[in-house]
Amino acid sequence: MTRRWWQRRPGPDDDVQQAVAALPAGGQNAAERLLALLADVDSGHDGPRSRTALDTLTSAPAALVAVDHYARRSWEAKITLEVVATRLDHAAPGLITMALASLHSDGRVRERAVRAILHQSDPVLAPFLVLRAGDWVQQVRDLASLGVAMLLAQDPANYLPAMLPVALRTDARDRGRFVMNQLVAAILAAPEKVRAALSSAGATAQRRLIFDLDRTQGRLTLAGLVGVAEEDPDPRLRAQAAEAACREAVWTEQAAVLRRLAGGRRADVRVTALVGLLRLGLDADVVAHLDDPSALVRAVARQAARKAGENAVARYRAVLSGPTPTPGAVAGFVETVPGEAAVLFPLLEHADRTVRAQAVRAVARLGAVTPDRITPLLRDPAAAVVREAATALRPCADRLPPGLPWELLEDGRPEVRRAGYRLLNGNVQPLIRLRAAVLLTLDPDPALARRGRADTVHLIRRADCPRPSDGDLRDLAHRAADRLDERAGDLLRQWLGG
Repeated sequence: MTRRWWQRRPGPDDDVQQAVAALPAGGQNAAERLLALLADVDSGHDGPRSRTALDTLTSAPAALVAVDHYARRSWEAKITLEVVATRLDHAAPGLITMALASLHSDGRVRERAVRAILHQSDPVLAPFLVLRAGDWVQQVRDLASLGVAMLLAQDPANYLPAMLPVALRTDARDRGRFVMNQLVAAILAAPEKVRAALSSAGATAQRRLIFDLDRTQGRLTLAGLVGVAEEDPDPRLRAQAAEAACREAVWTEQAAVLRRLAGGRRADVRVTALVGLLRLGLDADVVAHLDDPSALVRAVARQAARKAGENAVARYRAVLSGPTPTPGAVAGFVETVPGEAAVLFPLLEHADRTVRAQAVRAVARLGAVTPDRITPLLRDPAAAVVREAATALRPCADRLPPGLPWELLEDGRPEVRRAGYRLLNGNVQPLIRLRAAVLLTLDPDPALARRGRADTVHLIRRADCPRPSDGDLRDLAHRAADRLDERAGDLLRQWLGG
């Protein structure tokens, strides 16, 4: 019978991928399993599969470093590597043979493996060469270091991407500095296309290195800095690029660049750009950001408003009473006028869900929450509004209709059930919290059920939680025990008294 794709058994490639994913957290056992799997792939003399397996390992530098660490600390790993090392004598040893033999506990075997790797000159083996360039045996270390320098000089486009990730992982080692120096020299001498590829495709540490080197060499243009500031996911790189771009824009009086960055998605970049606009005396451009979503941006804008003689409160009132109020204006108004909530009450029914959610948060911050205004929002169509309403009502949950949280806990929408649980979870009576947690354990939503299981176990371990005499609650608790793991379920049944 033909198997469907979702019914297929895991193959060797899947096993290798799972074993790599288990490292380095899996420790010695995970390393032993991975080495055994790689040795098994190698014994099949399947070149493409061997390359795929090594690609899987070398694409995870942390896993590769972990394998190198555990390979000589485990008896089972040593046996595996001993068997693999015998294949070095073959006329054409496989890729995995050379790679794993370079991890062997015997320095002479590692040296032979390094010679084989250099003879093969395959980028997939280059990360193992980097590891051995920091070897504690000088003969192995010198040979591997020479090979690293030679390969980088011959073909930096192929060997830099292969070597750099693992080199960044081993740079802190006592003998790892030589390789890093060679890689830095190769990066500095590499064509712009190669550096761009390293910067766009690498991990955070790699992108930071390329950025720092390009910046030191003065290779980053203003357009390049703006691109990093707008697009890079790393906050440190964004901040450095934004600072450099804004500094250059201020020096050269390029206000258009500052306005572009001030309108970007990242709040940290917007703040830097607004400071640049202030330095150019463009206060009006900064004041326009009074209703920005970011609190820090709003603070800079209010400073500019004071400097320019603008009334920030009047601006906020105008926006909130106008046809298109914004969440930033709601938050900014509360930050500026901490004692006035009446302006915000109409916004609790605004058509924009983000405005409604921010209005609920603002009313709660001002201490102006009343159940009659906020309770209807517990069934709001927007999940964010429901969440804010539950948060706002928790301090006054005792003033809500007693049955309301239980009704919410049975609602068809998970966000409403979560709101009901949050209201019940703040109750002072342990048995009420326990009933709510047990009900949540049986919830069809996996995230809510996990929360219920965790809270149920926490409550029954507390000394102030009495055993329930209510038969309905006991039945619910026994049902919940079947949903818990074995240990927690036994704990719950024991607590119930059977």
